[in-house]
Amino acid sequence: MSYDALVEKIKEKKSFLCVGLDSDITKIPEFLYHYEFPVFEFNRRIIDATVKFSVAYKPNLAFYESLGNKGWIELEKTVDYIRKNYPDVFIIADAKRGDIGNTSQLYAKAFFEQMDFDAVTVAPYMGEDSVSPFLSYENKWVILLALTSNKGADDFQYTKENEEYLFEKVLRISQKWAAKEKMMYVVGATRAEMLTKIREIVPDNFLLVPGVGAQGGSLAEVAKFGLNSNCGLLVNNSRAIIFADKTENFDSVAAQNAKEMQQEMELLLAQYGIL
Repeated sequence: MSYDALVEKIKEKKSFLCVGLDSDITKIPEFLYHYEFPVFEFNRRIIDATVKFSVAYKPNLAFYESLGNKGWIELEKTVDYIRKNYPDVFIIADAKRGDIGNTSQLYAKAFFEQMDFDAVTVAPYMGEDSVSPFLSYENKWVILLALTSNKGADDFQYTKENEEYLFEKVLRISQKWAAKEKMMYVVGATRAEMLTKIREIVPDNFLLVPGVGAQGGSLAEVAKFGLNSNCGLLVNNSRAIIFADKTENFDSVAAQNAKEMQQEMELLLAQYGIL
């Protein structure tokens, strides 16, 4: 998906919601265990229920890889289902890959050719040659880890050299690798106040923001500091939507929670003059 197409979809749906498919098989409703592919059935119902309110879905690969071969089938069926039924939806592989060039080439082939994701999360620690293979695909995106919201982020991301945080250096240097049409950044919502610094370095790029909802991040704060003239945000919500209910009505509850978040986003987009 191109940059312009993503912006148009956000304006059309009046939403910058990304639903995280962190589909832990131990947390899905038990009645789904009777299906051959219970995680896919869970995902399918969540997607059908929430697609009116979201512009993106983000499977977290750990929840699929941990199931072995069957988990990969569940993931492939999920991506294929979205592509077939909702081809204008943005799909992110939350894979956090990052390795030397020839290995990254194969990771890129796996996610962009074999499974047709739009974007993949990538760790920047090994530098440009570990990221550039993902950038060689047209209308495909790298989402580079910049500033995360976990406690351990303080170990490295906030270290300073010449008055510059390490995460700021990652942002600054990676701007040389790709334009805004191919590069996004992960920025945790629980660090929303840092978005001012981030926007000074990457004013035009999209930011993927986890941590709103169950993790305590504020959507209003993220919008205040992170929105740009094209929106420039994809805010991810996982648990508060997909695991809000464990009955046979789980998808209806998920839809209601996604709708409420979309409505808040619509107000924020209007407030900041984007709609």
